[in-house]
Amino acid sequence: MKLPPLQTVPKVDLQRYAGDWYVFSHIPYSLEKGKVGTLDRYVLRPDGKMDNIFLFRRGSLDAPLEHWKGVAWVHNKATNAEWRVQFIWPLRVPYLVIELDPEYQWSVVGYPNRKLAWVLSRKPTLDDKTYADILKRLAKHGYDPARMVKVPQRPK
Repeated sequence: MKLPPLQTVPKVDLQRYAGDWYVFSHIPYSLEKGKVGTLDRYVLRPDGKMDNIFLFRRGSLDAPLEHWKGVAWVHNKATNAEWRVQFIWPLRVPYLVIELDPEYQWSVVGYPNRKLAWVLSRKPTLDDKTYADILKRLAKHGYDPARMVKVPQRPK
C-alpha cells in the first residue's frame, strides 16, 4: 500500500527552533548505531542557513564527546518545516518537521520514505504520556512506532 507524502507542520519559527535538541528516540540507521547521549544543535547563520552540529558519545555516556558539523537550509520557505541537511558533500537529505509542540519543547522529524524518524526534546527526558501521544501521532503519519528506539541520555 502506497502511503501519501508526509505532511509537515504548518509553520516553524526558526528563531524558536534554533538551539539544542536531545535525540530522545529514533529509527536507528548505520550512522547513528552505537551512539548515545546524542544531541542536535541548530545555529542560525547570517547567510540564512543553519549550522547543524550533531554531538554524540560512542557506546557509553562516559565516552568522550564527539561531533559532526553539517549545514541545513530551509527548502520550503512558506512553512520553514522542510529542510535539507548536508553532512557529507554532495549528499543532501530531507528533514521534515512533522510534529511540533506549541511550546517548542519537543519535535518529530520524518523522512519521506518513512524509514527514518527522530523524536527530539529540549530536555534529555520526556514524560511517558507525552511520548505515548507522540508515538500515536507517528502511527497516523504511517510509521510503525515499534521501530522507534530510545537513545540513552545523561540526565540533566
